[in-house]
Amino acid sequence: MPRLTDARKELRRTQIAEAAVRCFSRHGLERTSIADITAESGLSAGSIYAHYRNKADLVQAAAREVLARRAEVLGAYAAADAPPDPDELLARLVAAIDPAEARVGVQTWGEATTDPAVHRIVVDMTERMRAMLHDCVTAWLVKVGHHGPAAARERAAPVAHRVMALYQAELLYAALRSAEREPPR
Repeated sequence: MPRLTDARKELRRTQIAEAAVRCFSRHGLERTSIADITAESGLSAGSIYAHYRNKADLVQAAAREVLARRAEVLGAYAAADAPPDPDELLARLVAAIDPAEARVGVQTWGEATTDPAVHRIVVDMTERMRAMLHDCVTAWLVKVGHHGPAAARERAAPVAHRVMALYQAELLYAALRSAEREPPR
């Protein structure tokens, strides 16, 4: 059997993680089985286990997949000649919310209250997102507000915290709204 290249392995991992997000969105974290993810991805269980040890690994991969998409967008905003102000930044993030990803995010937050492995994932992802928002707000304060870098970093911290809190509230709202439109299972 031919070996997979590193690029092909990464594509396969992404394919599995995206299938997991779809399953977690439909069935919930607890009720989703590896068999569900296998069926959704079109791959064998052996292929799933060749890339992920267990469902907790898949939850982590799904969270990282979603965060990677946000990181790409936030990095582009921070690098722009005129980064968006905090209100515009929040508006852009809210406009990009995927309801399925929002449902998985909210479910993951709930699991984090009782599962130490998921708790670590959620804390890590939340802190990374907050750091990216902080970088974005800092860039806006430096490039548009003409603050010095040190002062901008200090002033950006509470603003990034509020943007993060409002974004999380919008994720919850999107998850609840999309759940209302879903047919009962």
